[in-house]
Amino acid sequence: MLFAFIIYTPTFIRGPVPITEQLIFKEETIEGFLLGVIFILSILILNIYKREVYKHKELIKKIDNEKKKVEERLLVSDQYIGVVNVQIQEVESIFNSIDKYPQTKTDFNKILSFFGERILGITNSDWDLIRIINSNTQKTISEHFQTRERFPSAYPHVSNKMIIEKQPMDSCTTVISSPKNLEFLVSCVIPICKISKEQRAFIQAIINEITMLFVILNSSYSQNGNKIIVEDHPDKKESAQGSSDIN
Repeated sequence: MLFAFIIYTPTFIRGPVPITEQLIFKEETIEGFLLGVIFILSILILNIYKREVYKHKELIKKIDNEKKKVEERLLVSDQYIGVVNVQIQEVESIFNSIDKYPQTKTDFNKILSFFGERILGITNSDWDLIRIINSNTQKTISEHFQTRERFPSAYPHVSNKMIIEKQPMDSCTTVISSPKNLEFLVSCVIPICKISKEQRAFIQAIINEITMLFVILNSSYSQNGNKIIVEDHPDKKESAQGSSDIN
């Protein structure tokens, strides 16, 4: 519009314009004045346009940044969902693979081996130590030490007293069975400083499952006049190989 006004300015102004008898503006003066005003207006409009363009660019940049953040969150969510799905599959395999209760020490040791593998899968740990401890004497009833395949590890020397008293261990995490009204407790030690809430919940479920199975096994032995819970420490040599028998 300003451009059209500039073009037609000479057409609009024809001849001098008298203001007073002494003050008369010539045609060229008026045209120059109007063109100057129009030029100033065009500069002002250009600056306003630049500011609006800058605002829109900043808004587009902000939208792009928000979009990237959302995409990153979606990626993290997808990864998290993938991990959770894997963990759910692990949990399903944990509780759906045991089709009968243990009736012998050998059966129970096989179950400990099975659960040890599941814990390694859930935590991505190099090894785990499942130990059943007499709460009164603080002596080991049975234990199972398992390492990841092709990643051998030395047998960890873990104190029963530290487990029972829930003392922190360097570079390790300990999960203890929930039931408090038993003569024993079941613990799991892994060489990881920190695990997620989900991983801890899964390991807790496994440990509680072992506790229940051990109670069932001990109950079946008690019905026959025997008792599994003893105070002798299992053979270290057998523990280092992967599992020990219940004395």
